[in-house]
Amino acid sequence: MNAVPARHAIGVAGAGTMGSGIAIVAARAGFRTTLFDVDFDAVERAKGQIGSFLIRSVERGRLTSDQRDAALKSLVTTNEIEQLSDCTLVIEAVYEDLQVKGDLLARIDKLCGPEAIFASNTSTLSITALGAASGRSERFVGMHFCLPAQVMKLVEMTPGLVTSQDAFDDAWQVCLALGQQPVKTQDRPGFILNHFIVPFNNDAIRLVERGVAEPAEIDKAIKGALGYPMGPCELLDYIGLDTQERLCDALFPITNDPRAACPPLVHRMVAAGHLGRKTGRGFYTYDGPAMFGA
Repeated sequence: MNAVPARHAIGVAGAGTMGSGIAIVAARAGFRTTLFDVDFDAVERAKGQIGSFLIRSVERGRLTSDQRDAALKSLVTTNEIEQLSDCTLVIEAVYEDLQVKGDLLARIDKLCGPEAIFASNTSTLSITALGAASGRSERFVGMHFCLPAQVMKLVEMTPGLVTSQDAFDDAWQVCLALGQQPVKTQDRPGFILNHFIVPFNNDAIRLVERGVAEPAEIDKAIKGALGYPMGPCELLDYIGLDTQERLCDALFPITNDPRAACPPLVHRMVAAGHLGRKTGRGFYTYDGPAMFGA
């Protein structure tokens, strides 16, 4: 496999939960990192949450003060898409909508040099289709980080049908340089993780719908018996109920798996604005929005 370029610059498009976590991973590993979102408020919120997370990392002994300062120095946050133009790897991390992702990638394609590699953090959509929409299919890969990206190490790495081996190898080496653990998957709906976790989380939601148990009891049972670090309702609050809704809406039409169909309770919670941690209320209530570990 090829060596990682010495001055790799990483762009992250999307300053939500996943994008912010990926930006932390990149900046913490010493890469020049640009975190972009068209929404100014999202950028400012991400900046504050990233700063809080890094401060807590020092307090918990996971980083030194110098490492925190270096990570912050490596990171630029912006709502100007042009600042992605000098990036050699751009990771798209907006919500699960093929049209939205494709339109964004096509815009970035016009800004970046021909050697830049594009990646998507999608968890359900086709890497081949996104690569075609981006305008650089041969230099397009899937890089699905596991939530929360700044804590978990696993990354699902997926080539599209026409992804070049050189581009995939380069992206794999960057993943290793980030301190992550890549696994190779084929371009199939849900890859590995969401093939299991979307239906599993829906099963937990349906237990709540049927009144079988309260969210806290379900989470306690799953963590105690299966050894999971987070229960499904805790995880859903963290990723956002609107994200679960989009995951279901993307995965169910492709697989026709009834367990992947979005439970009615999710639609009601989204309509009520009960999205989880980012709105202060989901299956649980919170004092305010915060990044995991912050």
